[in-house]
Amino acid sequence: MSELTLLILRIAFLAVLWAFVFAIVYALRSDLFGSRVRKLQQQQSPAFAATAPAPPAAPPAVQSLPTGPPIPVQGAAKPMATTRTAARLVITSGPKAGVEIPLGTEPLTIGRSGESGLQIRDDYTSTHHARLLLWNDEWVIQDLDSTNGTFLDGKRITVPTQVPVNTPVKVGATTFELRR
Repeated sequence: MSELTLLILRIAFLAVLWAFVFAIVYALRSDLFGSRVRKLQQQQSPAFAATAPAPPAAPPAVQSLPTGPPIPVQGAAKPMATTRTAARLVITSGPKAGVEIPLGTEPLTIGRSGESGLQIRDDYTSTHHARLLLWNDEWVIQDLDSTNGTFLDGKRITVPTQVPVNTPVKVGATTFELRR
C-alpha cells in the first residue's frame, strides 16, 4: 500500500473518531440539560410553579398504555377524583423534602426537564423519568424508560403500577408518597 493511501485512511479514521466523540458529547448534553424552556413573565413560588396547568394546545386525544384500556390525556374528558384517592404528593426525602404538591386529575410528569410537573434535579433522574396519572379512580405510576428506574416500595417497576396511599415511590434520589 502506498503512503498516500495510508495517510488518507488515517485521516478518515480520525474524522470518524471525532464524529463519534461529538455524538457522545451531544447525547450527554441533551440528557443533562434537556430542551430550552421559555421563562414565565410572572414569578411563581418554586413549589407550585411546576404544577400550574398548561392551556390545552391540541384537540381531545386518548393515549393507551401497553397493558390496558385508554387513558385520558390533557384536553380530553377527565376522570373525577373521589375521597378514596390521594389528594396530594408529599416528598419525604431528597433535595425537596417536605414539599407538598396538590394532585388534581391531570397526569403529573416527573423528571429533570423544565417541562416536568415535578422537576427533580439530581444525577440519578432522567429528563423524562416517570408519569403519575389517575386511571380508573386510582393513581398509577409509569416508568418512562428511565436509566436508573422507578421504585415502588423498594421494587423496580417496569409496567404501569397502582400506587397505594402512604407507599414510598423512589425516583432518583427523591422519595415521595401519595397522601389523602
